[in-house]
Amino acid sequence: MLALAGISNAGLARRVNDLGAQRGMTLRYDKTSVARWVTKGMVPQGAAPHLIATAIAGKLGRPVPLHEIGLADTDPAPEVGLAFPRDVGEAVRSATELYRLDLAGRRAGSGGIWQSLAGSFAVSAYATPASRWLITPADGSVARGLDGVDPRHAPAADEGSGPRRVGHSDVAKLRDASEEARRWDSKYGGGDWRASMVPECLRVDATPLLLGAYTDEVGRSLFGATAELTRLAGWMAFDTGQQEAAQRYYIQALRLARAAADVPLGGYVLASMSLQATYRGFADEGVDLAQAAIERNRGLATARTMSFFHLVEARAHARAQDEASCGTALAAAESWLERAREGDPDPAWLDFYAYDRLAADAAECYRDLRVPRQVRRFTEQALARPTEAFVRSHGLRLIVAAVAELESGNLDAACAQGTRAVEVAGRISSARTTEYVKDLLARLEPYGDEPMVAELRERARPLLVAPA
Repeated sequence: MLALAGISNAGLARRVNDLGAQRGMTLRYDKTSVARWVTKGMVPQGAAPHLIATAIAGKLGRPVPLHEIGLADTDPAPEVGLAFPRDVGEAVRSATELYRLDLAGRRAGSGGIWQSLAGSFAVSAYATPASRWLITPADGSVARGLDGVDPRHAPAADEGSGPRRVGHSDVAKLRDASEEARRWDSKYGGGDWRASMVPECLRVDATPLLLGAYTDEVGRSLFGATAELTRLAGWMAFDTGQQEAAQRYYIQALRLARAAADVPLGGYVLASMSLQATYRGFADEGVDLAQAAIERNRGLATARTMSFFHLVEARAHARAQDEASCGTALAAAESWLERAREGDPDPAWLDFYAYDRLAADAAECYRDLRVPRQVRRFTEQALARPTEAFVRSHGLRLIVAAVAELESGNLDAACAQGTRAVEVAGRISSARTTEYVKDLLARLEPYGDEPMVAELRERARPLLVAPA
């Protein structure tokens, strides 16, 4: 890999030291260190393997998973990332242990560790995290490593990093990374390689900060920023079909949100869990998770945030074929959204949510309930304001519109919308969007002899055979 990237032993050592310095670490590797890694199979400790992968990736212009350079953990425990510890220090250990897994391998063709965990998603794994968060949604002091603070609250920092005091500027960099990744994810899908840098950011940037020294105030902010990034990593894994990875990220994100004492953010993580459970066929559990977010946030979250939580609840009710409860939840979502005002202190992570998103999800609710008239009504509203910032959402809305037209008996319109949706889907990397396309084509099977259906199927062929 070094030869392919055109990096000498000395060049790699220099780059790794520089990357470490950018992250507050003092590393003193040289060409002899690299020679030991290459010829004797020695594995450096701490964050060094991830820095090595980053250095090589920078030269190759693509992500480099640890297994590709022989530095991956070979037998991580299958329970990694599923714990929801009561102690803050153990919570840090649980999260950073997850971050160190070779997650990037899932996009390199081999599947990485997630290949061995495939099919291990279990909705029951959300029971303990949800109940512990409901009982105690905020931890006590999270200060660590400063005078007068018990250092046992977290494990020691990575070897070679030395003691490091974390400040607000460090946290700001994590938030900036989260904002950029959210934009890429919305525009290009969770499988886009720039969005896939989030796991690396958690491993290389967030981990040393979590293991550093900080006041309670800085610590709360640090845990909140890391929780946002972790939830986003889960969302991108969910979008690319890696359900087992998404579940572990979500659990750790919820635990970090509790350490941050950020109840709305915890609710947002629960809403993400709810959508995953619903999507995987566990609608009743999806209702429970969404309602947990709602109940704990009464009087705390903004009107727009409460609206979104009720909308997620509606999605679960619709999958459960409970039309009355779905209608009630949708009405609550609309009512809360009407109360939202310019200048409300809405969290940055909710900037995607407006009436067009409510309409889009309402359309999906009525698709699941098989009420095509309502699907068409809400889809028209959802598509009234297409935006380049949310390409994936626009594609999903087009597919839902196609299904509505088909169920209303309008084959021509269904194929027209389907053609537009396939064009959009071809511009992003999203397994979820591909699944929507497959569902539409399956619904069109009875009309397979129609030329327009055959043409749509042919247009979709490259999308269905390419990796999502």
